[in-house]
Amino acid sequence: MFLNSDVALPPNQKSAHLFGTSTQQLYNDSIIETLRYIQTFLNRDCFYTGDQASNFDSKKQKISVDSIELLSLKDALSEIKDIYLDHTIDFQHPSYVAHLNCPVLLPAIAADLLATSVNTAVETWDQSTSATLIEQEVIRWICSKLHLPKKYADGVFTSGGTQSNFMALCLARDDYAFKHYGLNLKENGWSDIVSRFRFFCSDKAHFSLQKNAALLGMGYHSVIAVATDSRMKIKPEALVQAIEKEKQLGHIPIGIVATAGTTDYGSFDPLLTLSKIAKEYNVWFHIDAAYGGCFALAETHCHLLEGTEFADSITIDFHKSMFQPVCCSAFLVKDTRQFKYISHHADYLNPLEHRDEERPNLIEKSIQTTRRFDALKVWFTLKTVGAEKIGSFLEKVHYLALDLYHSYKDDPNFECIHKPELSTLVFRYKAPGIESDALHDTINLHIKNTLFKSGKASVASTRHNGILFLKFTLLNPQSTLDDLLHIMRLIKETGRQYTNTN
Repeated sequence: MFLNSDVALPPNQKSAHLFGTSTQQLYNDSIIETLRYIQTFLNRDCFYTGDQASNFDSKKQKISVDSIELLSLKDALSEIKDIYLDHTIDFQHPSYVAHLNCPVLLPAIAADLLATSVNTAVETWDQSTSATLIEQEVIRWICSKLHLPKKYADGVFTSGGTQSNFMALCLARDDYAFKHYGLNLKENGWSDIVSRFRFFCSDKAHFSLQKNAALLGMGYHSVIAVATDSRMKIKPEALVQAIEKEKQLGHIPIGIVATAGTTDYGSFDPLLTLSKIAKEYNVWFHIDAAYGGCFALAETHCHLLEGTEFADSITIDFHKSMFQPVCCSAFLVKDTRQFKYISHHADYLNPLEHRDEERPNLIEKSIQTTRRFDALKVWFTLKTVGAEKIGSFLEKVHYLALDLYHSYKDDPNFECIHKPELSTLVFRYKAPGIESDALHDTINLHIKNTLFKSGKASVASTRHNGILFLKFTLLNPQSTLDDLLHIMRLIKETGRQYTNTN
């Protein structure tokens, strides 16, 4: 087997470490050996070995890359097993229900291996050729699923929802400045009028909206959080009131951001209603569908996505709810001409005089220059698994969340604050005889930390109206209700032990 330092190298080969024609056998052996170590990860019987400081303190020397002695790949794999594979989080384990991490599909892994090995960069045609066409086809497909206008709808793959939301705010700002004030912010920079621009979203929207507004120089205060109802959806009447209030203060509404699947609750804002309000005020309408966008493939949720056809832009994460390895996300626009606000032409890369509609340079739609060929993962998935099967997986995790809710909504030891609309459930353990929310915060935080550190289960937490709650995020269609009931029993047992001891 290859991987020893004294392995016979091909004739005249100065280095056996570079992927290429002369190292095909070495590549094959390397992949086979690596697969053996991945199998040890898959054969673990827990999602995590436990968060004991001793597990990591003793490995700091191995983690260091300052060692003079070089390792063979086999020895490096042995070390990475000890410091990483044996202790990393297993997202496909049924005891992991914390965050928006999904198990990944085998065809997507195969595609990722292809894309990584060939190392295609998709910013220009002369680096990617047909990879450009594949990305465009996947973009066309998802635009059609979200009913964006066929003639001009377009998009580009991104690193994730935060980057996509950044692009949405940037395009909305620059488009409003140009159309209403004749300002070219891309060329001429900041104008004082921009300090009065305001975006509006629900108070359950993703934090990246405020973060991105700050990065764009507009500040947190440019994002106005609007009240939500008991189902965690933005109140349309409160949105109108917020817009009118900002206008009275001398500020300028330029965009409404709706959420299709909030991170904590999986709730959908009333997209169709919000699109009408955006049209009435003549402002940009963006939909952050990072979590819920792929549920367009599920018959159970199509009605919740009515209104996407009126969006100026949409964020969607395939690595959240289409079972793709990270990173795999996209930013979509109703009109491809809006990309003019971020396009740039470099003489060495994509000079304007060489523009060719049949051989496009995707860099003209991206704030990134070098980009991986992430669209290949989605293409492989659609070709081998199919959109219908993906939809059935999403329906499965949705019904799992509903079944769990109905199992515990009347249990006096638990408080469920919402009926799941996607695949999340927010709740807390209620210790008998205790009324103090502060004490319950302490108990529930103890439950979360204890289960994680023991390696028994990973549950997330969030705050609702200032009170700490636990959260299940269900994205594993292989999980069963019994798996989830087991975690709930662990929560109850851990909470009971803590209250009895303290």
